Formats: sequence, C-alpha cells, structure tokens
Amino acid sequence: MPQMFFNFAVTDLERAKGFYSALGFTLNPNFSDHNAACFVVSEDHNYFMVHTREYFQTFTELPIGDPAANPTSSVAIFLDTREAVDAAVEAGIAAGGTQPQEATDYGFMYQRGVTDPDGNILDFGWMDPVAAAQGPEALANQQD
Repeated sequence: MPQMFFNFAVTDLERAKGFYSALGFTLNPNFSDHNAACFVVSEDHNYFMVHTREYFQTFTELPIGDPAANPTSSVAIFLDTREAVDAAVEAGIAAGGTQPQEATDYGFMYQRGVTDPDGNILDFGWMDPVAAAQGPEALANQQD
C-alpha cells in the first residue's frame, strides 16, 4: 500500500509539535528525533513530517524559501463534516496558526485554511458524499 508523507521545514520544532498535535494528529515517536517529528494524519498511511530548517536543507541543494512570504504549496485534508473542518481550523488558530482568508462555501464543498506558525498552508475541507463520488453535477441533479 502506498504511503504519503508531507514534509515541511519549520523554525521551531517544539512549537510545530504543539501545533500539529493541537490539530489532532498523533506524534509517532518511532520516527521523531531532534531533527524532525512524524505525525500520523490518518490510518490510511498519510503523515506529516516537520523538519528543522537545517535538517530539511540536507534534502536539497536549492535554498529553502520562507513559506510565510512565498508559499509554493498547500496540503488539503478533507474531513467528514463541515463542523470538523471548523474545529480543526479553530484548534490550529488556538495553537498559534492563522487563518489566511475566509472560508469558501460552494454548497457541495466547504473549505477553510490555516497556516502553521511558519506559514505552511493547510486547507481543511468537506465535500458532500454524492458530489465526491459522482461529481458536483450529480448532487445538483438530485436537488432538482
């Protein structure tokens, strides 16, 4: 089974551990040390790895940018309800994150973002199960 690891560079590993724990992710101590921390996002083999900037730099010869000034990616995590989306973002804000913009509500899909204290972007979302399985047009046809 494939596994997915999202890797972020952070300036303060302990602060990042507090932030990602507050989002409800579980620290995996077997893959965490003074350079990085591994968080289980889901039992479907999805993980966040937060690395000190110094350690992250060993993965590339290119300079590491500042995601707070020049974001280049975001990670979207879809949850089971709109309320779970709001709860995750509120927990992230309470743990030192910020909400970069207002929530987006498309009816069949709801999204809300939070940045970690270093500026890495996480989007949380919910999608109606019919729209997720068959596309948003299928949901619209059911409502007619």
